[in-house]
Amino acid sequence: MKVTELNISITVNYFLGGFALEKIVIIFTGGTISMKNDPNLNAAIPSLSGNEILKMVPNIKENSQIEIIQFGNFPSPHLTPELLVNLKLEVENVIKKQQVKGVVITHGTDTIEETAYFLDLTINSEKPIVLTGTMKNSSEIGYDGPSNLIASVITASSEKAKNKGVLVVFNNEIHAARDVTKTHTSSIDTFKSLETGPIGVVDNNRAYFYRNIETRDYIPVDHLEPRVSLLKVAFGMDDKIIRFLVNSGEKGIIIEGTGRGNVPPKLAEGIEYAISKGVIVVLVSRCPMGRVDASYGYKGGGKHLKSLGVIFGDNLSGQKARIKLMAALAYSNNYNEIKKMFEEERT
Repeated sequence: MKVTELNISITVNYFLGGFALEKIVIIFTGGTISMKNDPNLNAAIPSLSGNEILKMVPNIKENSQIEIIQFGNFPSPHLTPELLVNLKLEVENVIKKQQVKGVVITHGTDTIEETAYFLDLTINSEKPIVLTGTMKNSSEIGYDGPSNLIASVITASSEKAKNKGVLVVFNNEIHAARDVTKTHTSSIDTFKSLETGPIGVVDNNRAYFYRNIETRDYIPVDHLEPRVSLLKVAFGMDDKIIRFLVNSGEKGIIIEGTGRGNVPPKLAEGIEYAISKGVIVVLVSRCPMGRVDASYGYKGGGKHLKSLGVIFGDNLSGQKARIKLMAALAYSNNYNEIKKMFEEERT
């Protein structure tokens, strides 16, 4: 990887007694797992390297050869589309090596679901790619970084983890990138797949899987379109925000509508304006479960929005629909092609 001020890649190898064990590569990107409390600030800040974190994890090197890549030490809200693309390139460079069995990525929990879904959308590999992190920093009692990290290495080492796309492992649960979301601001049990449940668990140093991933989306891109916004709907909203976004040059807008996918009538006028200017508008629901549907025919209802040319985003969350539209617009500017990416049955 190219060395810059913000992004430094350092590789450290651990060999066990000369045995040729299968290699798991751990890419450290930062997040709470790499933080400890600064006594002057009385707050957590990035502090630990990947090598320092690994020393806290007992027996992690027993079953696999471990390689460390220090991608960076970023709080996850600091990540950008450019950094995500660089991370994707790093992962692709790693997994193409024959001796690498799987990849584990440490990441801040605030945006881990977006990074996981981006990698799931844009990397086509049978090898396991697992993201993890921690809810408590290393200065806190109950620091969950070591346990999450060892569970992730166990998952990435499992033959049964192949062809399941990108996974997120926390609290000994294994989740699919498309399904998982952060549900609580501070609980270590925060990550849930609300509609589907986890696809597996880690128990007694083994990964067990309950189901396969039947369908996955794949968008082969090497960049993201950054000019995509997310707008959460509440009652009584008008169209001033959406008109501002359109006039500011946004290429796509995710509307997180109410219920089945409905908006106030004045906001519907803004959506019609956006579409008339060539902006791609995708509709999802602000509800944490369920999918959008053209169930209501009143002005601003799902049926009306579909007639305007709004694309329906199934049961994706707003943040994941935004990632998908950023990738879709990087791949194509064609409305019909993007519509198929969101609305056709996944294969």
